[in-house]
Formats: sequence, structure tokens, C-alpha cells
Amino acid sequence: QVQLVESGGGLAQPGGSLRLSCAVSGSRNSFNTMGWYRQAPGKERELVASITSAGSTNYAESVKGRFAVSRASARNTIQLQMNNLKPEDTAVYYCKAEFLIVVNVEGATVKREHWGEGTLVTVSP
Repeated sequence: QVQLVESGGGLAQPGGSLRLSCAVSGSRNSFNTMGWYRQAPGKERELVASITSAGSTNYAESVKGRFAVSRASARNTIQLQMNNLKPEDTAVYYCKAEFLIVVNVEGATVKREHWGEGTLVTVSP
């Protein structure tokens, strides 16, 4: 069973920093794309940052210059460094991993995505 476990959430003051980590277990494959999403109360879930297996990154405009997503040394593990946190960053942060699964001997693949259960980030004085 593929499982994603997020960690690193907690309470931070405005201007402070937190580092989130997402570790995937149970997969024989390396991820195609992994990303962080967040959902604040009363708002839609939104993409925060994503990273491909090749290292290409994508960020929401609201976090550019403040957040950085990266691959950790462990396979299928990513981190989200969050600096200069703002109250509007308060949300549950979810990790998503997308894998390409080989489904036949010819090498055909299908995409599968998995979600973590989320970690709460609260930014408050």
C-alpha cells in the first residue's frame, strides 16, 4: 500500500519559518511529480508548489520567493521550506505524489496519484 506521511507542521509566528516533509512508502517506483497543496477554512484546496522527478518546480504566486520545494536525499521524499510566513499561509497542507505505473510487459504506463492526510500549519502572533 502506498502511503504518504507529512510532517513538520505546527505553529509559527509571522515572519518565521517551517519546513515540511513528505515521505512516500510502499512504492517500487520513483515519483513522476510530487507537490504540496493547502486548504484553508472556507477556501478551495490550492496548489502551493510542485516538483518533477527532473527537479522542475512550480509555485503559486502567493508563495513565490518565500517557499521552496525540493527533493530530499531519500527516494520519494520532498520538502517544503517555508520562510517569511504570513497569517494567510495558515492551512492544512497536503502532499500529493503522482507515479507512472508499468502495467504490462511492453512497458505501458498509467498515472496514479496518492494523497497524504495533511499537516496543519498555523501562522499567528
